[in-house]
Amino acid sequence: MSSSQKPVYGGQAVVEGVMFGGKHHYVTAVRRKDQSVEYFHLPRKANPYFTIFKKIPFLRGIIAIIESSANGSKHLNFSTERFDVDPIEDEKIKEKEVSKLTMYLGVAAIGVISFLFGKFAFTLIPVFLAVLTKPIFPSDFAQVLVEGFFKLILLISYIYFVSLTPLIKRVFQYHGAEHKVINTFEAGVELTVENVQAHSRLHYRCGSSFILFTVIVGVFVYMLVPTTPLWLRVVDRLLLIPVVLGIAFEILQVTNKLRDIPVLRFLGLPGLWLQLITTKEPENDQVEVAILSFNRLLKMEKDSEVTPENEEIV
Repeated sequence: MSSSQKPVYGGQAVVEGVMFGGKHHYVTAVRRKDQSVEYFHLPRKANPYFTIFKKIPFLRGIIAIIESSANGSKHLNFSTERFDVDPIEDEKIKEKEVSKLTMYLGVAAIGVISFLFGKFAFTLIPVFLAVLTKPIFPSDFAQVLVEGFFKLILLISYIYFVSLTPLIKRVFQYHGAEHKVINTFEAGVELTVENVQAHSRLHYRCGSSFILFTVIVGVFVYMLVPTTPLWLRVVDRLLLIPVVLGIAFEILQVTNKLRDIPVLRFLGLPGLWLQLITTKEPENDQVEVAILSFNRLLKMEKDSEVTPENEEIV
């Protein structure tokens, strides 16, 4: 079965583990302190309003991002609570836990708010930096380009420096393991550590590519609105965030579909280049965790007799 005929799954690296998601299930596998692997599962509950919006181009991307931020935060919270705790001390974790409903709602809200705060920061800081160069680059066209340049530099610098920390470096290794598993699955190859390690850690449908596309799309969208006065420029940038996100998501989907066409596959190269920072080559034990997580999801999806949707961000 070719990759285009296979169901499409999304995923996310967490602390010492990997989460994969299908249409009805999310599964995370985490390597514990004693080297055992623990699983965390959440059903994927369909929201009738979200289901409608996810069928509408440009709007579906925004919904996918909200869902990804909310659900990803729950799995990230699970991994951070358990990865460095010996299983014999799990009772201490349970004593600190509030009700699951409260925890899930709180973590999901924090995930969405964190994403929005980060997006606002990376959108507005370049605006004020670009304004400082207005005596040198006074035109609207030049200001938008300078703003885009600062946004790109800020993004790459931030990712690079956080990648130097030991914890984030390991998360990026699990990110690489996640991509390798997806690439191996889409190639129709058996999921063994050796086979997975032989595949690329880069993937066209990665969220890193999506972030970069928002920078590129923003340059073109901002060309359509004035850069003065400053207050209007700031308001425009905030109001256009959903527009930029929606367009960037559609471009991400297109580049993934065109990746096997020699002449057009270059459209996704900028995103792959950024993944050279956001992913690292994983170790064998990390690949093993990713495989266990993915296989657990495949079994649950098969038991549910469902086919995953094709709007996941890897």
